[in-house]
Amino acid sequence: MKRKVEISGALKGYLFWPIILTVLLLGMNLSIYVIDNKAGIVMSVFVLIYFLIAVTIYYFKRHKIATELVRYAMDYGQVQKRLLKELPVPYAILDVDGKVQWGNDEFMDIIQQKNIKRKSITAIFPGLTVTSLPTVERDEITHITLGDKNYRVQLRKVKAPNFDEDANWNMYDMEKGDDLSNSLIAMYLFDETEIITLKRENKEQKLIVGLLYIDNYEEALESIDEVRRSLLTALVDRKVTKYMQSIDAVIKKLEKDKYIFVFQYKYLSFLQNNKFSILDEVRGVNIGNEMAVTISIGLGVNAENYITSYEYARAAIGLALGRGGDQAVIKDRDKISYYGGKSIQIEKNTRVKARVKAHAFREIIEGKDKVVIMGHKLGDVDSFGAAIGVYRIATTLNKKAHIVINEVTASLRPMMNRFVGNPDYEEDMFLNNEKAKEVVDNNTILVIVDVNRPSYMECVELLDYTNTIVVFDHHRQTNEAIKDASLSYIEPYASSTSEMVAEILQYIGDNLRLKSLEADALYAGIMIDTNNFLTKTGVRTFEAAAFLRRNGADATRIRKALRSDFNDFKNKADAITNTEVFMDYFAISMCDSNNSESPTVLGAQVANELLNIAKIKASFVFTEFNNMIYISARSIDEVNVQIIMEKLGGGGHLSVAGAQLENCTVEEAIQKLKSILENMVNNGEL
Repeated sequence: MKRKVEISGALKGYLFWPIILTVLLLGMNLSIYVIDNKAGIVMSVFVLIYFLIAVTIYYFKRHKIATELVRYAMDYGQVQKRLLKELPVPYAILDVDGKVQWGNDEFMDIIQQKNIKRKSITAIFPGLTVTSLPTVERDEITHITLGDKNYRVQLRKVKAPNFDEDANWNMYDMEKGDDLSNSLIAMYLFDETEIITLKRENKEQKLIVGLLYIDNYEEALESIDEVRRSLLTALVDRKVTKYMQSIDAVIKKLEKDKYIFVFQYKYLSFLQNNKFSILDEVRGVNIGNEMAVTISIGLGVNAENYITSYEYARAAIGLALGRGGDQAVIKDRDKISYYGGKSIQIEKNTRVKARVKAHAFREIIEGKDKVVIMGHKLGDVDSFGAAIGVYRIATTLNKKAHIVINEVTASLRPMMNRFVGNPDYEEDMFLNNEKAKEVVDNNTILVIVDVNRPSYMECVELLDYTNTIVVFDHHRQTNEAIKDASLSYIEPYASSTSEMVAEILQYIGDNLRLKSLEADALYAGIMIDTNNFLTKTGVRTFEAAAFLRRNGADATRIRKALRSDFNDFKNKADAITNTEVFMDYFAISMCDSNNSESPTVLGAQVANELLNIAKIKASFVFTEFNNMIYISARSIDEVNVQIIMEKLGGGGHLSVAGAQLENCTVEEAIQKLKSILENMVNNGEL
């Protein structure tokens, strides 16, 4: 049964106006009666005729007008349907479940499918998921790829009217009987292939500024006959130039051992994929030179302009050199990436740098009144020995000095007890964090030893209390660095920070001489970090040890002070017994922290012991302490444990490294390490 079409709303009111105007004519008719009765009678006749005509038109013509309006609406709907169907923008209508109800010609041409009715949109566009569909009346934007085209998809949920069973939705090609909800999803596709292509081309053509330094130019030349030096230099130049030509780079030699080069961004992925093979190529140059030539590379990426890119490159090359060289560092704004760094750092025989840093350090101290020395959390013997050495420098220059220590481990207590209560030293020689905050001000020098990462420091808040900061450390730098340090002396090739401070002591002046217990502290720091002079020792290590022996250091006295108690010895034996050999070359163990006052030191000792097992290339010992997982990593010379620990958020040296993990169990931490080792071995990084 067809519904009767009725006129209502504004249109009905518009048609009813002639009848309403009859009231106005009646008012005029009455006014004419007042003036003249005959004229009023004539006017009444005309008003009556007008009223009858208006009523007749309203009641007899309104259905015809409604019919004409319906016909116009239908014609308009057909035009609208045709325009929507031929719309140059791909357009489709989906139900709330993501099933296609209708699509225009452009949409059909894109998907190249004939029968799409009730087909899920996720089956047509795999890049779309059910979660991509809007659940509220708000546009959802997503990007998909179909074939070689890229599209920006705009999904809009709209409320549809309540359809009667007689409603005819031919506009959307919907048949009677379809289960329609009160909501539909309109889908628009915008081709952004050209835009993406242009963006990619524009990005690929951006220029990257890079710096390339030869790490050991002078040392390498000195290790070869004079007649071959020019040949060695030429071979290195040729390797570098040929490699740069392969990436269409423009390279310019700034100095005898420094280059600057510029290349397009599109070649960056090539450099990353081959892991900067130029590092290995240059290291392989050998014409009789005893020392391999190594280079460092710094790149500045995604900078706003070329000046900023150059500054990024300078920061990157500084970081590469600070980490020991023989590696490439990419600075992508705040993101830092490292490549290489697998070779053992070559110790420089010259101590010119130590002398320069010593003189600079003295000038800084003389300009301030107080010196506060701080190491890392859970300070070890090396950080303590270095702090004692700096304390002696400050007191020799007549400056008030303090050492910040919070938690004293069992391994450190024998050394520290020799200073506590000693009449030769001030009672406030050692401070905790709270007291240190009261002491440090703008007239104080904050000296940080054996750490260069703020998150690992004993009291990181002290960095905000003074503008004068000095850093002495032997660990490789990371992207987490101390900013605006007045003096930074970071040498990754050094065996320990105690060795570095021992060298500075020799150049500080004023005929400085250590007391025997101070010499013991520094000597013990070197012993512990070198595993009794077995790891990372060089000529300068033994020279520093000789200087300390001349100042009264006693190896026997130190050995007695550093002996382990019986519980630690048992825990160490248990950890070695329960060691797992992973992938035939990696020893992994867990050290029990129960009944041990220095579990982290104990873990390091176990890691050192595991290297005595044949065929073991690296050892990793996990220790749970104070809701943290501490990892001690050790190797001899075949595996760079530092880059392994960096993937876990830690760092260190090629053969001595560590990391700290939070919010995980020992088992989870071990599984993380195993995954990293497997990936690095499979990718050729180890």
